[in-house]
Amino acid sequence: MRKMNKSIMNRNDRARRWITIIVLISFIVPVCYLLFMLIFGVDSGNPDDHTRHSSDYLLMLVQCVLGIVALVLPPIISRKISIEIPSAMYIAFIVFLYCAIFLGEVRDFYYTIPHWDTILHAFSGAMLGALGFSFIDLLNKNHVMSTRLTPAFVAIFAFTFALTLGVIWEIYEFTGDSLLGLNMQRFRLIDGTELVGRAALMDTMKDIIVDAISAGIMCIIGYFSLKYKTGFIEKFKIKFKKSSRKTTKNGTIKT
Repeated sequence: MRKMNKSIMNRNDRARRWITIIVLISFIVPVCYLLFMLIFGVDSGNPDDHTRHSSDYLLMLVQCVLGIVALVLPPIISRKISIEIPSAMYIAFIVFLYCAIFLGEVRDFYYTIPHWDTILHAFSGAMLGALGFSFIDLLNKNHVMSTRLTPAFVAIFAFTFALTLGVIWEIYEFTGDSLLGLNMQRFRLIDGTELVGRAALMDTMKDIIVDAISAGIMCIIGYFSLKYKTGFIEKFKIKFKKSSRKTTKNGTIKT
């Protein structure tokens, strides 16, 4: 049984490694192209031909670079603080990055696929809700003193955690748009026309509302999972790695 579990873990590790490599390449290749386009100029001078402008390429470049950083960080953090990221959570994270950055920005799905941004925010809201369960669980893992938390409290914390990160993301988008002239908040149409008034607020408010709904649904599911011990939310929870060292009666340590 132990050999079978180890074999499954090895297959999962290989799958995660290959998925990470493929997505990483899909970010690195566009970076080279985007740098070329930014250096040699991309504006056509005709606002009606729907071609991309320098601000669009700069946005894609920023997103691809951040995507590369986001791909590299989890394995490093996992090794440094000895945490284990479940395959379900890790693969969901990689798929989200690929859909948001490569498909959304590079392949222009945000403009060509209806409600693509809304779908991604619904997906990310659910992931952040699951991450909230992991975060409070990690904070509560204390060998000296551990507080028993009710499922309702954990679910409420996870919801507020997810919603807070969603708001921080909107602040990041607003800051990037203000300082770098990007269009992450979709206040400008693909032809360069800037929206005004309520229309300019629609994307930001829609994103926050969708984040809240999807995070709320995930937290309700997580609440019932904890209350009735179904084990569903456990599949997405980040945990500290179990130490393989054991202390014998005479004080020696064996692995």
